[in-house]
Amino acid sequence: MAFTPSFPTTFLLLNTFLTLLTSSSLSSPPLSTPTRINLSHLHSSQNYTKLQLVQHALPRSKARMETLSIMATVATMQSPVYSGQGEFLMNISIGTPPKPFSAIVDTGSDLIWTQCSPCTKCFDQPTPIFDPKNSTTYSAIPCSSELCKDMNIFRCNNGCNYLYTYGDQSSSQGYMAMETFTFLDSTNSKPVSVPNIGFGCGVNNHGSGFGQGSGLVGLGRGPLSLISQLGFKKFSYCLTSIGDNKTSSLLLGSLADFNYSTTTSDAKWTPLIHSSYQPTFYYLDLEGITVGQTLLPISTSMLKLRKDGSGGMIIDSGTTISYIQETAYEMLKKEFTSQMKLRVTESDSGGLDLCFDLPTDNISEIKVPKLKFHFKGVDLELPVENYMIADSNMGLACLGMAASNSISILGNVQQQNFLILHDLESESLSFVPTQCDQL
Repeated sequence: MAFTPSFPTTFLLLNTFLTLLTSSSLSSPPLSTPTRINLSHLHSSQNYTKLQLVQHALPRSKARMETLSIMATVATMQSPVYSGQGEFLMNISIGTPPKPFSAIVDTGSDLIWTQCSPCTKCFDQPTPIFDPKNSTTYSAIPCSSELCKDMNIFRCNNGCNYLYTYGDQSSSQGYMAMETFTFLDSTNSKPVSVPNIGFGCGVNNHGSGFGQGSGLVGLGRGPLSLISQLGFKKFSYCLTSIGDNKTSSLLLGSLADFNYSTTTSDAKWTPLIHSSYQPTFYYLDLEGITVGQTLLPISTSMLKLRKDGSGGMIIDSGTTISYIQETAYEMLKKEFTSQMKLRVTESDSGGLDLCFDLPTDNISEIKVPKLKFHFKGVDLELPVENYMIADSNMGLACLGMAASNSISILGNVQQQNFLILHDLESESLSFVPTQCDQL
């Protein structure tokens, strides 16, 4: 994770539907009632265009890409662990009685953590800092705990201690504990409590980028994530278009594929690849890219996850735009420029790599070439708004992608208005075109 001082990240309004299942290693009772949680759009009071929102998010998004590349290529690194920050805030509560806090939801990391009192150093957060002494359900995790053993980031010092260090040297340090987390069903205002969730109690935290939330909830593939701790076999999410300020959804457990009964024929499945070097990430097998009618001459090996843990592509909710291996991206950029028939801008593009000057009239007649990602078993054709970001007031139309010198990332702009199902039992991922605000 890396941050910019003002944390110019675009958060989307997210409704979270939870059917919380029981892990065999936990004593939590099964929860069968779907829970709907409303999350706030941080820029709802600000009049940003879609292009401006993406431009604001670019510094952090680029830093996140660089951080994830470090994670994927430095396979022997154990401490500190470099992790990534997500784009979405979940409003939940912790402890008994429950104390509310907002947490960043991140598919690119595992650890669940929040700031705890007393703090040696804590960043400003929008909700009161959690005080374990005021909770009757709090318990520290000993070093002998399986969760502590699973961590590559802990040391033993009067309990299980952790350290997460992020790409710009922001970090969270503290101790592992167990607590009850409560999710509020916004439909009927009914709380749903889940006991015995392992989390990090951060007492030494610094980095201005954290200030929009009060911690993180990891949804990665590792043993510390919420997905793993509660034994979920499936989860999905559906993201509305950035800037629309409409409802998005995260669905866990039995609700994850509820929409597939009517959309199975539209489902597109591709294998999830597992990396022993970075088991947290959801890797996809990208085989090629087509611009318009032109299949780019990209060698298969260029896009593959290599034996040393480098390369490959992950799908990530916390990265705004997509990053493509640099040689492949240069081919994409050249072909896209050729087919667009517009002048590449010489003005400030706000950090985006490829922008075009829009004509002053007849904007609706501009023809944008189709863009298709060829994953194993899936030809994913993206809607134009998922890769071409236009702003008529600025007179620009920009490609929402950039180059990476290591790992490739399918960002959340490219994922918008697809129901994306992670099936961890069959080790596969699917895309279903969906109007996410109507899900």
